[in-house]
Amino acid sequence: MDFKGDFWVLLLLLISILCVVNGGDIVHDDDSAPKRPGCDNNFVLVKVQTWVDGNEGKEYVGVGARFGTLMESKEKHANQTRLSLSDPLDCCTKPKNKLIGDVVMVHRGNCTFTTKANIAQAAGATAVLVINNHKELYKMVCDPNEENLHITIPAVMLPKDAGASLEGSINSGSKVAVQLYSPERPLVDTAEVFLWLMAVGTILCASYWSAWSAKEAAIEHEKLLKDAPDDFLNVENEGGSGVVDINTTSAVLFVVIASCFLVVLYKLMSFWFVEILVVLFCIGGVEGLQTCLVALLSRRFKQAGELFIKVPFFGAVSYLTLAISPFCIAFAVVWAVYRHISFAWIGQDILGIALIITVLQIVRIPNLKVGTVLLSCAFLYDIFWVFVSKKLFHESVMIVVARGDRSGEDGIPMLLKIPRMFDPWGGYSIIGFGDILLPGLLIAFSLRYDWAAKKNLRAGYFLWSIIAYGSGLLITYVALNLMDGHGQPALLYIVPFTLGTILTLGTKRGELNNLWTKGEPERVCPHIQHTQ
Repeated sequence: MDFKGDFWVLLLLLISILCVVNGGDIVHDDDSAPKRPGCDNNFVLVKVQTWVDGNEGKEYVGVGARFGTLMESKEKHANQTRLSLSDPLDCCTKPKNKLIGDVVMVHRGNCTFTTKANIAQAAGATAVLVINNHKELYKMVCDPNEENLHITIPAVMLPKDAGASLEGSINSGSKVAVQLYSPERPLVDTAEVFLWLMAVGTILCASYWSAWSAKEAAIEHEKLLKDAPDDFLNVENEGGSGVVDINTTSAVLFVVIASCFLVVLYKLMSFWFVEILVVLFCIGGVEGLQTCLVALLSRRFKQAGELFIKVPFFGAVSYLTLAISPFCIAFAVVWAVYRHISFAWIGQDILGIALIITVLQIVRIPNLKVGTVLLSCAFLYDIFWVFVSKKLFHESVMIVVARGDRSGEDGIPMLLKIPRMFDPWGGYSIIGFGDILLPGLLIAFSLRYDWAAKKNLRAGYFLWSIIAYGSGLLITYVALNLMDGHGQPALLYIVPFTLGTILTLGTKRGELNNLWTKGEPERVCPHIQHTQ
């Protein structure tokens, strides 16, 4: 394998480690605490706007409890109320300080959540903020044996860092006030709709480019066969196409090495480590953007694309590539410098999409057997690092890496992201590169097979596989909303849809053997047919 092939395989590994659709990380024991009258509220996110000495401060996000009264949904109807600390801080016994009319902040632990709420209510508090002892949110439920609950004040859980900040302000002598309300989220997140379109559109573009390149290579190959039929074996063994075929061994190793790399990211996650990933992402993004732009512009400026100049280290480079490169480098550098501003997601998505399309054009699976091994391993990989890793590391490794915890950064760049512009909670909808690239390898293969077999869309595999991918991704977003926003392993839904569709159609049409082993339809060489 040449240097460029090695580079793209390593890049494929790097950008495919994240296979997760985002969501908040909320821990709960709700399954062991059945709903009952007085403890049957729906869990809702709660905005906690703060004021310190009369000046508007930070806004925190908490989660409402199963018990207590419901939150106001509109900001204009929510009251601004003084915040006090309970004494004792756990609020497991009657407070020594006066809390009448205040929102009281208490620490988690030493007694049940309902005990804290009842004591705060008896002391005259208007709401209770429970500070978690971890950075995640926790869904406050009732004890399984509790009956006849009559809690008439709201109860909200805040993460540890929010509590520490508020407690520090109060202890320093500042006057702190809070406003609690829970705005309703839109039924359909427009960001997820656009993200779905971006993911499907990226695979469509990459698949057609891959199939077109394969078609042109096949035409060129046939010309060579006609001109020199005696050299058939030599032509057949020539590489030089710049395409890297994955085999079953590399498919398994890919997932194993990706797992190791994910653990390294998890263990070494820091500001400087993320900076290194940003540099690597920029290098790949420049190469991807340059490749895509050159491919598009070479149709218009054909002569510039066919004239080459020798450049040290890089070898022969076309004039068109030289003209495009400064723009691509400048684009990546500007994004890297200003990646923390509000609209930097546009640059990240452009670089990411160009990178994915380029990798899908260069790295290919030769047959359905390799595709099945790769996606099956990725399916297990995704489930393990999102769900099973919680038992080993006490938190979801994939989600922690995707969020960029402990790095001081807003996640790592191997993601497509769109801001939730019409969601009062804000934030971003994200999808890992692996959720596009890995299924994309199989879908691009299906289109190459259809074109080689001269199949129309309905009789082929591409149309049904892209519909299956879109359906699998849609089900992922439905699951994300049904699971209270928990991060979901997208390949858990996408792989059965896409792989199952092609395997089922191949079996039904009697073409599974060709798809599985050869990855192309049966052919009869023209010169062999002529001699017979």
